[in-house]
Amino acid sequence: CAGEENWVDSRTIYVGHREPPPGTEAYIPQRFPDNRIVSSKVVVFSFIHLHNQLKLFFLCSFLSKYLFLLLQLIIDTPTSPVTSGLPLLFVITVTAIKQGYEDWLRHKADNAMNQCPVHFIQHGKLVRKQSRKLRVGDIVMVKEDETFPCDLIFLSSSRGDGTCFVTTASLDGESSHKTYYAVQDTKAFHNEQEIDALHATIECEQPQPDLYKFVGRINVYHDMNEPTARPLGSENLLLRGATLKNTEKIFGVAIYTGMETKMALNYQAKSQKRSAVEKSMNVFLIVYLCILISKALINTVLKYVWQSEPFRDEPWYNQKTEPERKRNLFLRAFTDFLAFMVLFNYIIPVSMYVTVEMQKFLGSYFLTWDEEMFDEDTGEGPLVNTSDLNEELGQIEYVFTDKTGTLTENNMEFVECCIEGHVYVPHVICNGQILHDCTGIDMIDSSPGGSGKEREELFFRALCLCHTVQVKDDDSVDGLKKNQLSRRSCIYISSSPDEVALVEGIQRLGYTYLRLKDNFMEILNRENNIEKFELLEVLSFDSVRRRMSVIVKSSTGRTVTFCCFLDVFEGLRTLCVAYKKLTVEEYSSAQKLLQNAKLALQDREKKLAEVYEKIERDFILLGATAVEDRL
Repeated sequence: CAGEENWVDSRTIYVGHREPPPGTEAYIPQRFPDNRIVSSKVVVFSFIHLHNQLKLFFLCSFLSKYLFLLLQLIIDTPTSPVTSGLPLLFVITVTAIKQGYEDWLRHKADNAMNQCPVHFIQHGKLVRKQSRKLRVGDIVMVKEDETFPCDLIFLSSSRGDGTCFVTTASLDGESSHKTYYAVQDTKAFHNEQEIDALHATIECEQPQPDLYKFVGRINVYHDMNEPTARPLGSENLLLRGATLKNTEKIFGVAIYTGMETKMALNYQAKSQKRSAVEKSMNVFLIVYLCILISKALINTVLKYVWQSEPFRDEPWYNQKTEPERKRNLFLRAFTDFLAFMVLFNYIIPVSMYVTVEMQKFLGSYFLTWDEEMFDEDTGEGPLVNTSDLNEELGQIEYVFTDKTGTLTENNMEFVECCIEGHVYVPHVICNGQILHDCTGIDMIDSSPGGSGKEREELFFRALCLCHTVQVKDDDSVDGLKKNQLSRRSCIYISSSPDEVALVEGIQRLGYTYLRLKDNFMEILNRENNIEKFELLEVLSFDSVRRRMSVIVKSSTGRTVTFCCFLDVFEGLRTLCVAYKKLTVEEYSSAQKLLQNAKLALQDREKKLAEVYEKIERDFILLGATAVEDRL
């Protein structure tokens, strides 16, 4: 297929476990893990049986335990060592019980997740089975408000435009609705029989933890013809842990399962954390250890200084034998040093560590009982997954954050726009209050005439077309802000609140974005006429270019590239709008370059950036917009 490369670090997935047609490509059987998730630190049987003590020792691998264990080994008494070994045994037992209980809770949560029922397609019918039994290649159906059971390639949706809305708050903390797109050749499949008849293979990269990066392609077979290759990116990948919103149902094929999902890989990448209290206790322990060694060393030296006199020999009550008295001086000094270490080892209190462990364990319950931390909107209180870091909550000195949504309301407001020096204000300000109940023509500061009028209409069309906003005609949408206007009652949904603010602002200026249907974008102009533009290509926004572009074709056959690039000025989020007309040859060349770059499995981002650089040049500036995000 197009964009074929010698790339070894990839995997081939057969959608629905169907082999490719004979003569097309070789069948490569591969083995993948099941869909079980294990977030606990210790396997149950290894905790119970003593033959796997390494995992148990990991639970007690604190510096203090090493020291107490060392002191225990050098104790030599004529009576039973049980009495001196009990403190260390008690410390290890208490720590192991606490960690074991918390690990048992994690096991319980893992089992509930692994046994959650999932709908998947088998022989053209929906079948239910446990989540842990999912395999790579299974076609899964997910309904609204359900969580994705594994990482899926988005095949089709109940929405006509082949999109769905997802929240990823449990993965990256973003509560906004993100838009994902189905594969172009499969988005028209809306029932189980059509999906089950799909004959396709997926080539993608091996699992890696980056939530925002994915590279792959899908080869769709139509009878015995040459397969159609389509690029796959992060906009086609539905991640485990994310939740489906405002979409009745979707179909997807599992590509990463179990511990190979991005969520699990991010969990595995986390190192063992130590609290500040524990780190400080280890520092104090080293200080006390130095004091202990110093005291033992000083007393050993003083003993031999005192015994250097001829008439001062070893006390009779030490019961030293004659061979012991005549041993090498250095060997006797070393054994005496160890004896003093044992005598003074109570400088380091064992009970302190037991007290700290119990305080952490009981403190976790006080967090869950705190009524002031209860969220009435969700009906949930705090959940303590581990008590080792409780005290960290009270030691935060600095909070590093971006301003959007944290220090601001995250409620974007289209303030004004400027076209060739003419300022347009989509609202009326009276006594400091913004009034939206007025027509678009009343809000225009001054209107140009002649060629300026054409430039103005082109600017408004650019803002209506250069975005990824979705439209939902519904009176109630979960967690979304409604837009009730006199011209049309609709709800705009986008992962970027800036885009929603711009589309709503332009609507108040007389241009309304209606919908995207069958790859045609529809807008309503000031004369209440519907204009249709075919969406040819989308050059997605990224933080390096700081711009987004679309290539559209009007009903007159003219191909135009609209571009919006971001800037910040005087606290406002400024967006500059530009355009460029394309000839048939220029668009054909750009389309070929984009297709080759999108199908690349290696260095796709770099190749796309090079193509974007070639396309996004020689623009004509139309104007600028200003969006405010208030503190």
